[in-house]
Amino acid sequence: MPDPRFFPPAGPFTLSRLAEVAEAEIGGGDGERSFADVAPLDTAGPDDVSFLDNKSYVGQYAASGAGCCIVAPAYRDRAPAGMTLLLTDEPYLAYAQVATLFHPDTEETYIPTAPSENIHPSAEIGKGTIVGSGAVVGPNARIGRDCRIAPNVYIGDGVVVGDRCRIGALASLRYCRVGSDVIVFAGVRIGEAGFGFARSRQGAVTVPQIGRVVIEDRVEIGANCTIDRGAGPDTFIGAGTRIDNLVQIGHNVRVGRGCIIVSQAGIAGSSRLGDGVMVGGQVGIAGHLTIGDGAQIAARSGVMKDVESGMTVCGSPAVPIKQFFRQTAMISRLSAKKGS
Repeated sequence: MPDPRFFPPAGPFTLSRLAEVAEAEIGGGDGERSFADVAPLDTAGPDDVSFLDNKSYVGQYAASGAGCCIVAPAYRDRAPAGMTLLLTDEPYLAYAQVATLFHPDTEETYIPTAPSENIHPSAEIGKGTIVGSGAVVGPNARIGRDCRIAPNVYIGDGVVVGDRCRIGALASLRYCRVGSDVIVFAGVRIGEAGFGFARSRQGAVTVPQIGRVVIEDRVEIGANCTIDRGAGPDTFIGAGTRIDNLVQIGHNVRVGRGCIIVSQAGIAGSSRLGDGVMVGGQVGIAGHLTIGDGAQIAARSGVMKDVESGMTVCGSPAVPIKQFFRQTAMISRLSAKKGS
């Protein structure tokens, strides 16, 4: 379920109302039954609505505790006992419409109009923390002890920052929980909306991004990085991870503990990096992939399939590094023969 600190739901809504909004057929269940919110398959409860759009998650769907799920008719028979279905050939578009009903406006409303209002009265600032000139701290935000908040930082509604953190000038933190001893360099954007939309005959339909960014202790985030909040599941950065300048991390990504991600890398939505992963500069990692513990990805590689733990890969598409060097040597020999 979305964190109500950031995303209070507009519901409850009846199943009949949800079916109307989703333009879907009810697959069993009482049309007057009410549901409280939307939630991911793996965390949804009996009062939540979830969805299945990617066959990679059929296992989660079959084991989900969601009271209602939006699915294609082909997956009707895989539903667990007691789950009500909303059946449609376009489940992601239907979910976008239902999620928008529960969360019609996911943007903050607090905009100070005078310097005296820059720190909202409900915000909590820990002992020894310094907040620089022009910085804004929104309603119900909590900042721990001995932090340094540089000038013109924006800390949004409900954000939690731990102790001894340093937030660089012009950074913005929204919809996130940040641990202790975290360093965020200048210009970082944490918690902006992920790139989520469903296609329709009228064009792209925005999918509300109602997850958070959760950053554990001792993380460093380089200048001008962007870390999108989750679409439903949280985006997660594990303890001790170091992220270089100009890195993009998409929604729902999970980065393990002690990872190194070098400048200009991009990680697409819902991919998972294990502990101790090393990602070289200008690497691109496609969505919904798993990179195992201790894997290493050479600079400028394009990763298009899962990488096993401990493996080193290189190239685009990325392959095991020995295979890459064999391929390179073969191409070099062929080129030399052709030139002769």
